[in-house]
Amino acid sequence: MTDKQVSSAQANALDSMDEDDEISLIDLVIVLARQKWLLIGLPMFVGVVAVIISLRLPDVYTSSTNILPPQQGQSSASAMLAQLGSVAGLVGGVGGIKNPNDLYIGMLKSRTVADNLIQRFNLKKYYDQERQSDTRKSLDGGTTITSGKAGIITIAVDDRDPKHAADLANAYVDELYKLTKVLAVTEASQQRLFYEHQFEQAKENLAKAEEAAKRALENGGVAKVDAQGQAMIEVTARLRGQIAVKDVQIGAMRAYAAEGNPDLKRAQQELSAMKNQLTKIEGSGAEGSPASATGDKGMDSMRLLRDYKYYETIYALLAKQFELAKIEEAKDAAIIQVMDKAIEPDSRSKPQRTRIVLTSVLAALFVAIILAFIREGLAKIRQDPEQTGKLKELSKALSWR
Repeated sequence: MTDKQVSSAQANALDSMDEDDEISLIDLVIVLARQKWLLIGLPMFVGVVAVIISLRLPDVYTSSTNILPPQQGQSSASAMLAQLGSVAGLVGGVGGIKNPNDLYIGMLKSRTVADNLIQRFNLKKYYDQERQSDTRKSLDGGTTITSGKAGIITIAVDDRDPKHAADLANAYVDELYKLTKVLAVTEASQQRLFYEHQFEQAKENLAKAEEAAKRALENGGVAKVDAQGQAMIEVTARLRGQIAVKDVQIGAMRAYAAEGNPDLKRAQQELSAMKNQLTKIEGSGAEGSPASATGDKGMDSMRLLRDYKYYETIYALLAKQFELAKIEEAKDAAIIQVMDKAIEPDSRSKPQRTRIVLTSVLAALFVAIILAFIREGLAKIRQDPEQTGKLKELSKALSWR
């Protein structure tokens, strides 16, 4: 076979394939043309039904509010506390919140917030629900809480009543404020909680020391301690209190500072100096002596006075730090800023009737095309006796009788 003959054969094959493709396309158009009433009727019918249903759907309004929660970073609380006393270092290792947005979104979606809103707006009656759990689901279904890339949290509420939607969205922010006051979520609130516990413990210890002194007076009195002895006892008690605080401070610093840290070294040097000073005072034996009694009674008097002054010093020191921590917490609580307060929407957000109708018509057209080819295929099978017999056999095999 020559090269010309081969080229001619290839050209004929390509022409034949083009003719087959053209015939196939024409066949497809013929099939669609034969089923034109199905292709027109089904989408029209579905479109009319979609229009009727969409018109019967109630209008839904969406109201949203945008808030800016506290951002990641170290607050100024520790730095300010450090300037006011040695106890400030007790919470030096408390870190900032790593992911504030996720934390606050979780708080907004909590059961506590949902139950407060249900009670506040009487949502059981509003949603016509009997069980609390079903009411929560209805509230959650109409609420969307998201966090944007800029760190802004959006609270969107869908409701048939535009005013009710705006009130609910703003109420979420109110409940978040209340919850942050209860939970220690910021560094300042953690500091406040720490100092509150320490302060209550110091208060209890001071009350016990006062009670011990009172019982001693009731059981026969205490020996009088001269002015010099009383002054030395006060100095010793105050120094012991400072040493106890410094020990805790150094322990907290070791949680985040290496041994070569300058602040840690300075704190260790201060502690060593205070211990040396206390050793000198105690070694001199000049804490004071009873003026009118000796022996066990005098020693008990000095011990009671020393314990009382010791716990009084701790109590006074922690009281100042506790008050400062509360101030810092109050400042941090205001960091949750409302950027856009929810207002009554002036237009509905749902249902999107045009989209519903168009989507329904397109889906019906797709189904109609499939049905058209199925019907055309079944018609061809019925025209072929052999295929008709197989179709009957298949129908008999599928029958349950």
